[in-house]
Amino acid sequence: MTTPPITDQPKLARTLTRDLGQFEGQTVKLQGFVHARRDLGGVQFVVLRDKSGVAQCVGSGLHLPLPESSVEITGTVKAHPKAPGGFEVQIGELRVLSAATQAAPVEIPKMEWNVNPETMLDYRYVSVRGLRERAALRVQGEIVQTFHTYLRAQGFTEISTPKIVSAGAEGGANLFKLDYFGEQAYLAQSPQLYKQIMVGVFERVYEVAPVYRAEEHATSRHLNEYLSLDVEMGFIEDEEDVMELENGLMAAIMAHLKEACAAEFELLGASIPAVPARIPRITLMEARQLVTEKFGHHVGGKDLDPEAERLLCQHYAETEGSDFVFVTKYPRAARPFYTHADHNPDGSLNPDFTRGFDLLFRGIEITSGGQRIHDHAMLMDSIRAYKMNPEAMVGYSEVFKYGMPPHGGFAIGAERLTAKLLGISNVRYARAFPRDRHRLTP
Repeated sequence: MTTPPITDQPKLARTLTRDLGQFEGQTVKLQGFVHARRDLGGVQFVVLRDKSGVAQCVGSGLHLPLPESSVEITGTVKAHPKAPGGFEVQIGELRVLSAATQAAPVEIPKMEWNVNPETMLDYRYVSVRGLRERAALRVQGEIVQTFHTYLRAQGFTEISTPKIVSAGAEGGANLFKLDYFGEQAYLAQSPQLYKQIMVGVFERVYEVAPVYRAEEHATSRHLNEYLSLDVEMGFIEDEEDVMELENGLMAAIMAHLKEACAAEFELLGASIPAVPARIPRITLMEARQLVTEKFGHHVGGKDLDPEAERLLCQHYAETEGSDFVFVTKYPRAARPFYTHADHNPDGSLNPDFTRGFDLLFRGIEITSGGQRIHDHAMLMDSIRAYKMNPEAMVGYSEVFKYGMPPHGGFAIGAERLTAKLLGISNVRYARAFPRDRHRLTP
């Protein structure tokens, strides 16, 4: 008795739209969403969108489902100079995997030029599928990936800290309150206190996690929930060690984006900046003086206002070709209680200024950091000077009785960095589902 021959054809594997050029003249199977459709009578066009891009598909006698339907198209790849990527698929079979039951609330291919931005956010559950929208999120994903890989290569350990806390890391009133089984609690505005404690464990630590700020801002640069990329490192000399680490991190991020996200930057018409071997530094007082003398802009308050940040970045772009600048030596009133005081030339402490810094990029602050206080007596003096309750800080302050090394760190707002890199005018569009003072859904 002989075994009958196997006649089943091998299963056709899925091809991504970006790879069509490898299969010219061959039969492929595409799976994705109906991005757009046209019926010209005898000829029908479907633009199929998958995770890698879009492809033009051409057929006849087809029943075209509504846009955003999930479909599978089998057909032959042909070169076509006007098709995306230079190739199209001549449809042999179109199979609907999951039909859209009604028209999408926004026309995804046309969102850029005729959709109100607030409408895009109202219908974010579907508008986020847009090519430009997902390009921004992919770039952000690659930023986060490089943050992980670079820091691990530098000997850092990833940590995870509580997001329900009994006190704010930075004091103030910008805390979301919670009822924690009858006790007052808050959503964490920063992992700062915990990452300092963990320096006593791993010496070099980082975290990628959301943080929460109950600030009633309604600006293009603020979110009430954002993704914070936090770093803390022990056994430093001063804040220069921290700035050097961030300089290298930024260089690694930009190098990776050039390799991984060239298509996304091209789609969004954005450029990837060069990172100087040593990012320029300027003290806050010198920065204020510079923007006043060069641009006639007078800065009030204890920090740089948004216009001063823009002008300072303009200066360094014009004079040194750098999109980045560190602003250093912030006054004590402009920094949190845990920031280390600066030193005078004779080595004594200068209580009026700190070893805190900001990193500005293309006109906006993307990082705040500095050296932290590691001496217990100095820390307790600072807590009292900031009119904070020492008893409420015991869970944090006690560790400084046990030999905490000199340490410092910084935090990067992932959405703000993404927005500035890609020229996105509002930071809300650099987060999949943003939370601002007016938006709790979707």
